[in-house]
Amino acid sequence: MRIHELAEQTGLTIHTIRFYEKEGLLDSRHVQREENNYRTYSDEVIERLKLIKKFQGLGCSLAELKDVLQAQDTHSRTEQQVIEWIRQKIEEIERKKAEYDQMLETLHWMLEYRMALLHDPQKAASLFKARYSA
Repeated sequence: MRIHELAEQTGLTIHTIRFYEKEGLLDSRHVQREENNYRTYSDEVIERLKLIKKFQGLGCSLAELKDVLQAQDTHSRTEQQVIEWIRQKIEEIERKKAEYDQMLETLHWMLEYRMALLHDPQKAASLFKARYSA
């Protein structure tokens, strides 16, 4: 299939697909060059691109993604190594979640405070004092 068809089927842009190829995330199993230098993509590339999108959804960096895909392609990681990588990703996401929770708490307080400033300045003063008087 041609790149336009692949982009349509996967929801990715042509630029993104070419970027993945340039970065080595797609190999000769996924893309071949014809004599006229046009790219032809195998049906297998769709599953590969779905896998890339899943790992990106987990917050994987490009370097991490390359490493994971290479390890999968070559079967170079033991099950214990895969389990350890998964544990590390869980810890990383839990840290990020705690940071986001803190940001949300602050934003909710800011909204409550600003709303109080508009409608009840005494309540605003009380909120401010409660938050910053320790």
